[in-house]
Amino acid sequence: MIRHIVMWKLKESAEGASRAENAAKLKEKLEGCRGIVPGILHLEVGLAEPGFESTYDVVLVSDFADKAALDAYQVHPVHLALKGFAGAVRESRDCVDYVV
Repeated sequence: MIRHIVMWKLKESAEGASRAENAAKLKEKLEGCRGIVPGILHLEVGLAEPGFESTYDVVLVSDFADKAALDAYQVHPVHLALKGFAGAVRESRDCVDYVV
């Protein structure tokens, strides 16, 4: 199993919306990726909570059956569409993939 974790720090404002609005929209788009390809075992999205010490605004934690499933997810049209939005609203992004 492959665990895929991605974290985004968002711009204060972008695409005509605030950081909080874009975080909610990115969360919705990411959650729309559940089940788009066979082999997605788990997908959860979290938003940083006010009052906690956070360096990122949005986190994706997902598990894939194998690298082939992760590769299929990466090129799926739904995922590619959300990558365009994420690129427009993000200040930075970090990712790690590892075998569980």
